Amino acid sequence: MRFLNPKTDFAFKRIFGSERSHEILLSFLNAILGLQSPYRIVDLTLLDPYLAPKIRGIKDTYLDVRARDEQGQWYIIEMQVLNVAAFEKRVLYNACKAYSGQIQRGEDYHLLTDVIAITITDFVMFEDLPAIVNKFHLRAETGRLYSDDLELVFAELPKFTKTEQELETVLDRWFFFLKYAGDLESAPASLQGEPAIVQAFEIANKAGLTPEELEDQERREIFIQDQRGAITLAEQRGMEKGMEKGMEKGMEKGRQEERLRIAQALLDMTDDDALIAAKTGLPIDGVRRLRDAI
Repeated sequence: MRFLNPKTDFAFKRIFGSERSHEILLSFLNAILGLQSPYRIVDLTLLDPYLAPKIRGIKDTYLDVRARDEQGQWYIIEMQVLNVAAFEKRVLYNACKAYSGQIQRGEDYHLLTDVIAITITDFVMFEDLPAIVNKFHLRAETGRLYSDDLELVFAELPKFTKTEQELETVLDRWFFFLKYAGDLESAPASLQGEPAIVQAFEIANKAGLTPEELEDQERREIFIQDQRGAITLAEQRGMEKGMEKGMEKGMEKGRQEERLRIAQALLDMTDDDALIAAKTGLPIDGVRRLRDAI
């Protein structure tokens, strides 16, 4: 038995964004937001399928995994594998767009409800923050909360290092699923006690995919590998270019020091600053400044 890699957008949206994902989303959202009874989310409505394009080859699966709970709060859930340029701005833009899009022109602002944007990344975004999950609100410099209507939640999978034997919470088990399901051949016994995660494994089972769906998944994984390779190559070239510039700068500094040394020696041999400038390549004003400094 083999499973889809949940860290690809194709698989993530299949697992969390289909009509079969109701209990999966409830479990995951309650876990990542740390909600306990009586404040747990008990009901969700997925975004109207007519308002979001579908992924090719996946019936009843939506491009954006978005949901609304019984209190009217909106949730945007996204898996991001590559650390692309301006990614942080895109997350904020999508959240603000979801917030402002709740009302039409002329409607009262009090109709606006909370928007919580949850982003799971396969890379580290906040190296200075040790926690796996970090939440952000609008606050003043003093720390005073301006509004909790807009909340950004980030979960960085590379920071999750627990083994199967160390799993303690529902959130631990979800992180383990997201990080390792694509490498497993069967659902671990330690996860069997969570019905929603068991269902997630069932949806992720490659045996249930059509050849076209498998092709889409493989194509997406190849694309991600290619993009990662391109990013790594760009970083390497940037480092090499920086090293070359550093070497050139060092060599130029050495040549300048040699010119100054020769000019210093010539100052005692002749009063002709123009001659010294011609011999060393220094500007004549520079030679004069050397002479004045003696």
